[in-house]
Amino acid sequence: MTTASAETVPRPPLLGVGVVVWLSSELMFFAGLFGAYFTLRSVDNPWPPPGVELAVGRTAVATLFLIASSGTVHLAHRAALSGDRARAVRWLGATVALGLVFLANQALEYAQAPFSISSHAYGSIFYLLTGFHGLHVIGGLVAMVYVGAVIGGRSRAPAGTPVTVLAYYWHFVDVVWIALYATVYLLK
Repeated sequence: MTTASAETVPRPPLLGVGVVVWLSSELMFFAGLFGAYFTLRSVDNPWPPPGVELAVGRTAVATLFLIASSGTVHLAHRAALSGDRARAVRWLGATVALGLVFLANQALEYAQAPFSISSHAYGSIFYLLTGFHGLHVIGGLVAMVYVGAVIGGRSRAPAGTPVTVLAYYWHFVDVVWIALYATVYLLK
């Protein structure tokens, strides 16, 4: 029976492990918000309150843009791992563009909503859920612009790890949105 020494077993990048641990804590954060949503829904009748109209169809289209951005960040990841920095930057740029379309829809939804965060419990949880998700999208886009600038610039550091952790984060943001869209926009 042979055992592998620590030197022969590949270790995951420390940054990747840290991001996975951090995303686990973010999952718990969103689980708390979803728990609050379902708790409020169970005690507040009718749900949603009269007069609440959401742009379900338009937000479905924005959701498709966000889902497509998972594909483009995956392509950026593959390009970075293969050493094609220019292609990785282009795919990150496409991901940023798709994310901005998603955010534009969210801003439009907020501007057109016939209720505010202080109108009722539904308004409070709607803005908390979608607002915190929107902040996560903004954070991801800022990180993509930064990483794209670094790997597209003079740096010769390997691009694989930073783009890998960006992809982890972005896929997480997309999956949370799918659950959020299904819960807030479709379940009613």
